[in-house]
Amino acid sequence: MNKPPPYKSAPMQIPQPYRPSDGNGGPDYGPRDLMRDMENPDMLVPPVTDAGLLPNLKFAFSDTHMQLNKGGWSREITVRDLPIATTLAGVNMSLTPGGVRELHWHQQAEWSYMIWGRARITAVDQNGRNFIADIGPGDLWYFPKGLPHSIQALAEGCEFLLVFDDGNFSDLNTLSISDWFAHTPRNVLSANFGVPESAFANIPKDQVYIYQDQVPGPIDSQKVQSPYGTVPLNFKHRLLAQMPLKTPGGSVRIVDSSNFPISTTVAAALVEIEPGAMRELHWHPNADEWQYYLNGQGRMTVFSGGGKARTFDYRAGDVGYVPVAFGHYIQNTGNQTLWFLEMFRSDRFQDISLNQWMALTPRQLVDSNLHASPELMAALRKEKWPVVKYPGF
Repeated sequence: MNKPPPYKSAPMQIPQPYRPSDGNGGPDYGPRDLMRDMENPDMLVPPVTDAGLLPNLKFAFSDTHMQLNKGGWSREITVRDLPIATTLAGVNMSLTPGGVRELHWHQQAEWSYMIWGRARITAVDQNGRNFIADIGPGDLWYFPKGLPHSIQALAEGCEFLLVFDDGNFSDLNTLSISDWFAHTPRNVLSANFGVPESAFANIPKDQVYIYQDQVPGPIDSQKVQSPYGTVPLNFKHRLLAQMPLKTPGGSVRIVDSSNFPISTTVAAALVEIEPGAMRELHWHPNADEWQYYLNGQGRMTVFSGGGKARTFDYRAGDVGYVPVAFGHYIQNTGNQTLWFLEMFRSDRFQDISLNQWMALTPRQLVDSNLHASPELMAALRKEKWPVVKYPGF
């Protein structure tokens, strides 16, 4: 058997598990998934500050099962794919023009972000009050658990992210109207609706889930007046229309029950990080963080205490996760703006900035604890709440 060539002769364009700064590691001559290694450079060659063991905090929608139907598709990430993610689960769904996510309801609350396109949503609450609205890019909706609803794509079709407040959720276990009809005796349906059994001759034999229909007409043409009126709290929120908090290096839009009152179990932030900038060192004291990357590429290091830290690389379509109170930061490692959603099973968004904490602590204490340099102490004096910043700001 031929001896592998020495490491120094390996092609430079092929990444190797070797860290030049300290000489640790060595070549990997394969077999290997080179494309995966190139997408995860900080897992192949971890920063020297990474240490100990942390569970996997990343999963890509591209690695999930795709459910294909006439009218659209869906895929999901739950604890079966990302076991650490116990608090929230996500579904990525797309509907063709006129495609319908059928009339259904869940045991969990549903929070959603429209990625592109437009859809019409409908819902009815426990008091017989209804809701019908059109949703566009950057809009949200929220349906409390148990409330029946539907989603139908308009003329351009749509794609959206659904988030549910239970990591064990699965969209394929939805409570659907077609599934219930199919598993109810015809004589019971007849008695319930006061029509002959023959009226149910053409009902679906199984759950429909997603189906193709015609593009609905203008929203005014579909209005249904309830004698009890409309729901008292709006199920829709225009997140992209919300004024962002601008910071050096990006922006953030925060949405929780304070500005979207119906959303009592999911809080979120839409974060923008410009090339070369970072989401500062911070943590969330009240809930685990479930992330969805919308555009660009980034790197996140998570610190859990006890000398443990681990770095992950993320791209559009990836999901990240950070357990409650674990310190972390996110850097834009690409040449495009990095956009991602961070979501929490909570009624309020809470964030603690490492910079702000240090700036609001007696300086002598910080200095003696960290042997802080004069430059660091001077930088802390101008800290407020940067959230997203350029290094060195």
